[in-house]
Amino acid sequence: MYQALYRKYRPRTFDEVVGQRSITQTLKTQVASGRLSHAYLFTGTRGTGKTSCAKILARAVNCLDPVDGNPCNHCAACRSIEEGACMDVLEIDAASNRGIDNIRSLRDDAIYSPAEVKKRIYIIDEVHMLTMESFNALLKIIEEPPEHLIFILATTELHKVPATILSRCQRFSFRRLQQEDIASRINDVAYQEGVDLEPEAARVLARLADGALRDGVSLLDQCASSAAGPVTAQFVYDCLGLSGERMTHLMLQAIAEHDTSKALSLFARLYEDGKDMGAMLDEMCAVARDLLILKTAPQSGLAMISGLCTGREASALSGKFSQGELLRMVSLLQETMSGASRTANLRIDAELCLIKLCNPALQSDGESLNARLTRLEEQIASGQLTVQAAPAKQAAEDSWEDEMPPFPDDDDAPMTEELPVSAPKAQPAAQIPTGFWPDLVNALRAEFQPPVRGFFAVNGPVTPMLKGDTLQLLAASEMVKQMISGANVLQTVSQKASALLGRPVRTEVVLQSAQFENGHDRMEDLIARGSKLGDKFTLK
Repeated sequence: MYQALYRKYRPRTFDEVVGQRSITQTLKTQVASGRLSHAYLFTGTRGTGKTSCAKILARAVNCLDPVDGNPCNHCAACRSIEEGACMDVLEIDAASNRGIDNIRSLRDDAIYSPAEVKKRIYIIDEVHMLTMESFNALLKIIEEPPEHLIFILATTELHKVPATILSRCQRFSFRRLQQEDIASRINDVAYQEGVDLEPEAARVLARLADGALRDGVSLLDQCASSAAGPVTAQFVYDCLGLSGERMTHLMLQAIAEHDTSKALSLFARLYEDGKDMGAMLDEMCAVARDLLILKTAPQSGLAMISGLCTGREASALSGKFSQGELLRMVSLLQETMSGASRTANLRIDAELCLIKLCNPALQSDGESLNARLTRLEEQIASGQLTVQAAPAKQAAEDSWEDEMPPFPDDDDAPMTEELPVSAPKAQPAAQIPTGFWPDLVNALRAEFQPPVRGFFAVNGPVTPMLKGDTLQLLAASEMVKQMISGANVLQTVSQKASALLGRPVRTEVVLQSAQFENGHDRMEDLIARGSKLGDKFTLK
């Protein structure tokens, strides 16, 4: 009968455990010195070696001829435990034995001395699945167990284990495995199985394992069982239904160029090839996250990327996006993936997501507008976009004569109609004078008492915008707006602002989201952020 590779190559000694050297060395030392605890708690994500270490520890404790803390795996005790025939070493699945009756039965049997080996050992896997009543029933015997008894608890969700249990166990935290360690083990397994595995394919499998060695070996098992020749990276993508690095890179290039047609054509090709749409969105989100990390931390970020793009490719691609665009991309992709289980047609949702990513102008939410603004700002800073000032208007265009309606031809004719009154021109957003806002904040904090005083800070939830003779206070939320909209607050702000500017100023409070209701306010916000854009843009 065929045995799965992750079972066939399960580590049999502490030295064979991958990536957990600090834990295995401690357990070996305890076994060799005989200073064993009565209860152990192994925590960590899936596939990191918790259950394997528990079984190795059970054999090492009862081994008749241990070797430097490792079990020999040849004596009668080791063979009996490894085959599951030893009545004194029990492995219990807490997910299916979580009731108080199961724990009471365990507690009653645990007091008896072992019949075959030196120590009676209970391995309770997924211990967080026990009910609170079961934990209470287990507590007393874990606190004061007989000398012949050892408990080994394993869990992936430490926060669900009561503190009373935690305080009575020696806790060992298993960390996620590095991609290099997983790839090395996968290559070793492939060599022993006679599988022709290319190094790039091993790297892809290690990345897809996401820190879990068992997942990586299981993926190797799946790919090797269907491969007629060498296992390449492209074969891994095809076997697992993934779009692959190249297609993901092309998709992001189309998004960076705002080429909706190209992005939809690539998506249609992937859909026809039977690729998993959820996996495709997940790969795009992972790459967008990598690009955002590189954009934020160019030097140290190389060590934190997932590996979907090489360092050179990721650096080149990150230069095509602004931070605001990447933030919007990650948020939109995560939103689409979160609704995948509830949608009636994931294809339509994925296509709409791509259209929105390629055309930020289709949305007027804060993230979309911020993505467009940051892109313009980075283009100006890098010199890709130059700004030309608008030509000065002729003086005649601003004269009072242009505002007057035409007079009748007959000078003696009485003027029976009233002259139309022209609407006042909208005042453009003006630059805030340097030092104005910090000086105003200091003056206001001296006037107000908490909680109003706490809202006025240089980098606080209130930001200024000057429009002619009106000082707008942009509130970050509706609660902030209500707190600073009192008549006495606005009057004080107007007085202090007028004194600092040397001219009368009125004050009003506006919710920040209201600044992005139309294109005119978006341009005003862009000017206020210091981009100094004119009326004409010239691409180099």
